[in-house]
Amino acid sequence: MSVTTVEVMAVRPDPEVRPARQSYPAAYKLKVLAEIDAADTKSQRGEILRREGLYSSLVSEWRKQRERGALEAMGARRPGPKGDPVRAENARLRARVEELEAELSTAEELIDAQGKVSALLQAKSRKGAGPK
Repeated sequence: MSVTTVEVMAVRPDPEVRPARQSYPAAYKLKVLAEIDAADTKSQRGEILRREGLYSSLVSEWRKQRERGALEAMGARRPGPKGDPVRAENARLRARVEELEAELSTAEELIDAQGKVSALLQAKSRKGAGPK
């Protein structure tokens, strides 16, 4: 009674196909930990683990995270891709350019006004210096 390679291939899953890693939100972890901590007996704790589809090693890791304060810190974070540092720098620089352009516009208006005042004073002084 030998097993053919076709039968073996049907039994073994493809090693390249892996299920996606499960990710649990911090609020869920804290809720499950509180429920497990409130359980009186081992059988109640086991029932919770079976119901949630969790392993005790995972719950142990969650406890360590809770002790380190990592779960509370993770609760404040929003899931999703992190911001692109190049985009953030680009936005900061664009805002700075707008500020500098506004300052430049104000400085050019002041210089223009000073030039007009200077021309007006020179014309006035020439009039006053003329024959009386």
